[in-house]
Amino acid sequence: MHRIRQAVLVVAAVVLILSAKTANAQWVMVARAVSGQIQQMSHKGQNGSGGYDVATVMLEANADKVYSTALASLKAHEGIKVTKSDAKKRLIEFTNGTQYASLQAMPFADKLSQLIIASTLNDAQPDATSLVLQGVLKVCKEMNVKCTAGEG
Repeated sequence: MHRIRQAVLVVAAVVLILSAKTANAQWVMVARAVSGQIQQMSHKGQNGSGGYDVATVMLEANADKVYSTALASLKAHEGIKVTKSDAKKRLIEFTNGTQYASLQAMPFADKLSQLIIASTLNDAQPDATSLVLQGVLKVCKEMNVKCTAGEG
């Protein structure tokens, strides 16, 4: 029950952040207050196959810089293949051979952005936490931004 409530809160926060394109100063202050706090949500299918894993974090950095840093990091990673990248949307799709994931850096304010990484879950690797969470942490490290995983 706690995970469901937490998941609903994370989704609500993401929806609020996305719909606040013309965010006023209060929203920017709230986003800065949670900057670096990674929130994660995942779901497995009823029979243990399929599902998703999502992680999001607010970063005090320009979204274009977050995107370019993530793209360079993914391309340099030996076990990862970038399957698609779109600089205009700041969107990257990639795979480790068994799982597929997408990453998007979205501007929230001039030097404040939201990074979202989503991955599929499958039978080969039923827990994508390592792929998604490590991806977020790697981008944070390369951006010299301290990020911590939220409780849950």
